[in-house]
This record gives sequence, structure tokens and C-alpha cells, in this order.
Amino acid sequence: MEPANDSKAGQPNSYTFSKEERLCSKHLIALLFSKGSSFNLYPLRFVYYSPGEELQGPTQLLVSVPKRAFKRATDRNRLKRQIREAYRLNKHLIVQSPEQAPRLLGILYIGKEKKSFDAIQKKLISGLVRCLSK
Repeated sequence: MEPANDSKAGQPNSYTFSKEERLCSKHLIALLFSKGSSFNLYPLRFVYYSPGEELQGPTQLLVSVPKRAFKRATDRNRLKRQIREAYRLNKHLIVQSPEQAPRLLGILYIGKEKKSFDAIQKKLISGLVRCLSK
């Protein structure tokens, strides 16, 4: 039996998070925070920007957890890993509609306490849908 393939054009969903999808450029990060729009879905803050035709390729993601709220690096790394994993599993929402997707996306953790993966994933999904609708 063949596994069911429920994506467009017969291509399977890609559940990877490659280097091209990571936002590393200081210039692009400054552009994201200076010209981007934002909204909060506690415990996450979404900052997004679509510069038009300047950037090609997939949506680039930045994940940040504040040192002020989480002193231990292990706590910050765990939250960043959970956010990246939730994005990786749900990025098909953005990939399916590339014309509406933001080119630069920043997800900041603004909560004061650690949340479960399920709570983070639920808020991230609703945040991605909201990014696409704007």
C-alpha cells in the first residue's frame, strides 16, 4: 500500500528547517524590526515583514527568548528549540500560500514562565494564520 500524499503537485510536505530558512543577516534583522509589523499572542510576539521583490526564497525565521526572563541558558535553549520545532511542523501553512507569506518572520517569547510544547504550538499556528491574513 502506498502512503497517502495530501500535498499539492504530488510533492510531500517538507518538515525540514534548513539554513536558508534561518534569519542570520544583521541587515535583514534591522530591517525586520524597523519596518515590520507586529502582534502579540501570549506568550509569543510575531514580527513580520514582506519587502516586496527584494527578497526571494523561503520565509526566513528568527527566534528569540529574553535573558532577562530566563537566566539559565538551558531554559532559553529549550524554549527556542520548542518554538523552532513547532514552526518546522506547521510551516506548511506558509509554504502553501507563498504570495501571502511574509519574507521575514521573527518570533519572540514574551512570557515570564515556561509553557508546554502544546501551548506554544497552538499559539504559533494561530499566529502563522494571522500573518497570512494580513
